[in-house]
Amino acid sequence: MKSETSTPTGEFTLRLSATRRGARLARLLAVQQLQDWGVTGPAAEAAELVVAELANNAALHGRVPGRDFELRMERGEEHVHIALSDARGERRPQPRPQPRVDPDEGGYGLLLVAALATAWGVKGRCVGKTVWATVPVAVDQNMVRSQPPGP
Repeated sequence: MKSETSTPTGEFTLRLSATRRGARLARLLAVQQLQDWGVTGPAAEAAELVVAELANNAALHGRVPGRDFELRMERGEEHVHIALSDARGERRPQPRPQPRVDPDEGGYGLLLVAALATAWGVKGRCVGKTVWATVPVAVDQNMVRSQPPGP
């Protein structure tokens, strides 16, 4: 882990290696930060699933050897804004993800993000891209199902 910042203004930034271990650490440390902010229950579960999916995608599809990915979370009064930045700008997810024909191939993660977030998208950077999502702090109990979180 290269740096971690937690401030009282509701910002959290973390840089991790673009590996499965890095994705897992991003999820675990995000859960701790959500608890520190007082985000619990279904809202925390929804944010955890979004972080897990975006971190897994950054490690799997956005990996450039020797480059990290960055997790940034901002706590607002009614939402948590989650952003994952990686070094692969040419590999951008589609705004309206389509499931694959064969469910064993995967491809459903961004559908989960779209279901749990009030909004999500992709923006370019000088190097790479940022995939972001906004998760409401008050989440409908039926939105979050008992699914195991990411990696």
